Amino acid sequence: MQPNRRRAQAQARVKETRNKHILWGGLGILGLLATLALAGMARAERDENIISSHGYSFYGDLTYPADYSHFDYVNPEAPKGGELAIAFVGTLDSMNAASRQGRAHLFSIMMYESLLGEAPGGGAAPADTYGEYYCLLCERLEYPEDRSWVKFYMRPEARFSDGTPVTAHDIAFSHNLLLDQGFKSYAESVRRSIPKVEVLDDHTIKFYFADGISRRSLIEQVGGVPAWSKKWYEETGAKLNESRLENSPGSGAYMVDTVDITRRIVLKRNLDYWGKDLPFNVGRNNLDSMRVELFGDSAASFEAFKAGEYTFRLEGDSRIWATQYDFPKIESGAVLKRELRDGTPPSPTGIIFNLGSDALKDRRVREAIAFGYNFEWTNESLQNGLFKQRASFSQGTPVMADAPPEGIELDILQSLGDLVPEAMLTEPARMPHTSNPETLRDRRNLRKAMRLLDDAGWQVGDDGLRRNANGEVLKLNFLFNSASSPTLTGVMENFVSNVSNMGIDITLERVDSSQFTARRRDRDYDLLYDSYAAFLGTGTGLSQWYGSEDAAYSLFNPAGLASPLVDELIDISLHAETREEEQAAVMALDRALRHEFFVVPLWYSPNHWVAYYDMFEHPAVIPPYNLGYLDFWWVNEDKAAALKASGALR
Repeated sequence: MQPNRRRAQAQARVKETRNKHILWGGLGILGLLATLALAGMARAERDENIISSHGYSFYGDLTYPADYSHFDYVNPEAPKGGELAIAFVGTLDSMNAASRQGRAHLFSIMMYESLLGEAPGGGAAPADTYGEYYCLLCERLEYPEDRSWVKFYMRPEARFSDGTPVTAHDIAFSHNLLLDQGFKSYAESVRRSIPKVEVLDDHTIKFYFADGISRRSLIEQVGGVPAWSKKWYEETGAKLNESRLENSPGSGAYMVDTVDITRRIVLKRNLDYWGKDLPFNVGRNNLDSMRVELFGDSAASFEAFKAGEYTFRLEGDSRIWATQYDFPKIESGAVLKRELRDGTPPSPTGIIFNLGSDALKDRRVREAIAFGYNFEWTNESLQNGLFKQRASFSQGTPVMADAPPEGIELDILQSLGDLVPEAMLTEPARMPHTSNPETLRDRRNLRKAMRLLDDAGWQVGDDGLRRNANGEVLKLNFLFNSASSPTLTGVMENFVSNVSNMGIDITLERVDSSQFTARRRDRDYDLLYDSYAAFLGTGTGLSQWYGSEDAAYSLFNPAGLASPLVDELIDISLHAETREEEQAAVMALDRALRHEFFVVPLWYSPNHWVAYYDMFEHPAVIPPYNLGYLDFWWVNEDKAAALKASGALR
C-alpha cells in the first residue's frame, strides 16, 4: 500500500473517531478559532487569509500577548553582574559546532540568535510553554492559513557584536550555508521541504514551502536558523564545514572573550547588546561572564569544584551525588546541594545498536544482548538507588504509550494494516525486562538470552564462543568515551561482562573524546552509549532522528533506524489536524519505537541534581522546560563578596 493512501485511510479513521468523541474534536476546533484571534489579525491578500503575529504556534494559541512585558517566570528586577563557571570533562579542539570535524563546546554557539528566539545554546524560551515561539530578531511574521510560505519582518536595530546590522541577507546566507556546508541529513531534509528563500528588502525575508508535504514545523525551523554574518564569512573565507577556533560575530547578549582550548573558554556579556531591553530578554542574560573550565577526568573536575575553581555543577554521577557531597563547604553552607524538578521528558539515553552491523540486524540477537543489563542490581549497587528505569521515548508525559491502544491511537494503528504487528494492537507497550537485584548475573535472564541466540543460529562452540553456520564468531565492538565517569564506566563494564558470559566476543573499546566523536560520526561501532531525542509532540525533526530517508548517514540517528512503520506514524502525526490527533499519533510512535528495539533503555531521574556556591539565585518556581542557570539565574554580589572574603572562592 502506498504511503499517501495509508495516510488518507488513517485520516479517514481519525475523523470518524473524532465524530464519536465529539467533545475532543469540538474543543479542538473552537480552541483553534478562538486562539487564532488572540494570536494575531487576519486580512485579505490575494484571496488568502494572512495571519500576522508577534509569535508562532501551530494551533495559534500563544500564552503571551503582543504587549507582554516579560516572561512570567523571570525576575524582571534581577541584577546584572558576576560570573558563573562550569566544568567540561574531555577534550575540545574546535569552536565550530556546525562542522563534522573537531569537537566544540556549547559556548561556541551561545552568541548567535535567530528570528524566533531561543534560550542560550538552543534551549526553550519561553521555558514555561511548549510549542510556542516568539519574535526576537523579527518584529512580526506573516503566513497564510495553508502555511505555504512565511514572511519575517526584522528589527532594523538588530546588530552583530562588531556593530554591523543584522539583515535579511544574513539570514538567507545562513540558511544557504547550512544547505551547502552543513550536516548532510539536515541539508537534504531542508532542500526537500524549503525550495526557495527570497530577500524582499534589507529587513524582510520570505521562505517558500514545498507542496504535497506536511508544513507542520517548517515555520519554527526557518525561524530558528542562526544569524551568521555574511560579511565576516566572505571577508575571512571561513567554511562552516571546517574545524576552527575563530568565531564569526554574533548578535546575542554574549561574546567570546577568551579561548584556550586546553584550559578554558570565557564569554563576556556585550554591554552594547542591541536587544537588552526587549520584553523577550527582560530578566534574562544577567551574568557579566560565563566560564567553562576543562578537565581530563571527572575526579579532577569534582576536586576543582570543591576547591572553588568553578562555581556551578550539574551532577550526573549518582555515586558522587549520594556519597561525596559531605565536604566542609556543604556543611558550612558555602555550597548548596539542591534537587530541582525537571519538567522535560528524559533524554532516551541507552546502549544503542548499530543496525547496520550484520549480526545486530536480527532482533533476537539484540533482545538477547539486552538481557546483559541488570537495572535493578546496577541501580542499587552502583547508583545508590537514585534512579528509575526508563521505558519510553516520552517518559512520564501524556504521550507515553502504556496500556493497549484505544480510541484515536488504535484507529491510527489499525489503518496501517500489516505494517503493525498484532501484538501492538492488543498488548501494552513494550517494557524493559526485570532482573534479580541480588546478583549482577541473573541466571533466569541469561537462559532466555541463550535460547534467543540459539534460535538466531549462533551456537556455542567447544571454546565457549558463539558461531554461525559459516563458522564466524559473534564478535561485537562497544565504543565508549574514556572521559566518562567511573560510575558509568563500571556500569558498562558489568554489562559487557554479562554479554561475554553469553558466549559473545564483545570488547568495551575506550577511546578519548575526539576519537569517540569522529568514530560516532562515521558510525564505526556495533554498540554505543548515546541518546536520541525525546518528544512531547510532532515536528519535522522527528524524521531526522527516527526517519528512514537519511538513516544511512544521519548523525541524529546513531542506530541507523529505518522503519516503514515509524515513517508512517511520523507522517500521520505531521498531518494531524487537532492536538488530540497529534497526541494519539505520537503516542503510537512511542509504542512503535519501543517495539523496534534499537536501544536498550537505561535509567533516568525526574530531577536536576545541582550544586553551586551560595551566590546564585533563581526564581522561586523553575519553569518546566529549562533549568535556566545559563539563562535567567543571577548573582548576588554581596554573597559572592562574602564567599571570596572567607576564602571559599578563589
